[in-house]
Amino acid sequence: MSSGSEAARAGSAPGGLLESEPEHIALSKSKGLKIDWKDRHTSEYGLQELRDACPCASCTGAHGTTPLRDVRERAQADPFQLYKPALKIESAQPVGHYAIQINWNDGHNSGIYSFEYLRQICSCPDCRRRRARSV
Repeated sequence: MSSGSEAARAGSAPGGLLESEPEHIALSKSKGLKIDWKDRHTSEYGLQELRDACPCASCTGAHGTTPLRDVRERAQADPFQLYKPALKIESAQPVGHYAIQINWNDGHNSGIYSFEYLRQICSCPDCRRRRARSV
């Protein structure tokens, strides 16, 4: 059985679960989000990555409707669109002690990104390898 400090060095909490408690959160409205986790792991999320990973019911199609992700992808392929403002974060606020809510410049603001979810979608090479091994 491993100790908590061994688990933290391995990048996970006891029981093999990822540590999902942030130590520090840095938000750049024009670049994205960087989170330093308490287990010393660092995750960085670009704007498009965060927007595409919005966990809200509208974006995921949870209500049996077409996911807004699909609608956005079709709109991005529109050859007649003359101008599209660059994606930006207008603001963000904490949701309790477990999540962050982001207000986007495209008017969307219903996604609540839990820290657990953000840790799960980390796209660093180490996390991608860990997910590939668990499949």
